Amino acid sequence: MAGHSQFKNIMHRKGAQDAKRAKNFSKLGREISVAARDGGDPAFNARLRTAIAAAKAQNMPNDNVKRAIQKGIGGDGENYEEIRYEGYGPGGVAMIVEALTDNRNRTASEVRSIFSKHGGNLGETGSVGFMFERIGQIVFSADAAGADQMFEAALDAGATDAASDDDGHVVSCAPEEFNSVRDALVEKFGDPESAGLDWKPLNSIEVDEDAAGTLMKLIAALEDNDDVQSVAANFEVADDVLQRLSA
Repeated sequence: MAGHSQFKNIMHRKGAQDAKRAKNFSKLGREISVAARDGGDPAFNARLRTAIAAAKAQNMPNDNVKRAIQKGIGGDGENYEEIRYEGYGPGGVAMIVEALTDNRNRTASEVRSIFSKHGGNLGETGSVGFMFERIGQIVFSADAAGADQMFEAALDAGATDAASDDDGHVVSCAPEEFNSVRDALVEKFGDPESAGLDWKPLNSIEVDEDAAGTLMKLIAALEDNDDVQSVAANFEVADDVLQRLSA
């Protein structure tokens, strides 16, 4: 969309977690531990490979990764349950919230309260899921490669798309191809800015500055919750508005 940067919008969504690195590491470790229950060798555990890739993209120390794997293998951690919440935020923005929790009732109550306090409404499962598709997403900085070079390398690696602008490159692929695509691109261009599975909106809506400000507060509050692992939303914000909100 003209006047918008997919890279900037993606990186802004991840910025709140980056600013709270310790909490982010805890969430990444929780995902690794849950994934490791199905086997501690990432070569034979696709979910664990994906979790480790996401952790490395956020510069999580190797010792933390190893401890999380051992915790999952040992089965001595909390009994976490995966839950997905769906709803609408300010401006009619559709949202998917993924959580890992040891107390379903607590997490549901907290997520519902966060939505309510920030002008949103939590809906039933499936109420907005049809507006998204599950993808693998690898994000590189602009200086990692030229647009043509990234596009060709991404397609050769098995990606479905590679979008580039002055701010960076966003490579998309099928979830089952994520690990092979990421590994091929890392070998060629080095570590990405971020990498993991995401919910991609099939259509995005542009929100004005007022709605965007409230929406950013909603997303930040959700990401600050200990049980919430990820937040996806089908919005776009104009670059100048994003810059003012980030100031």
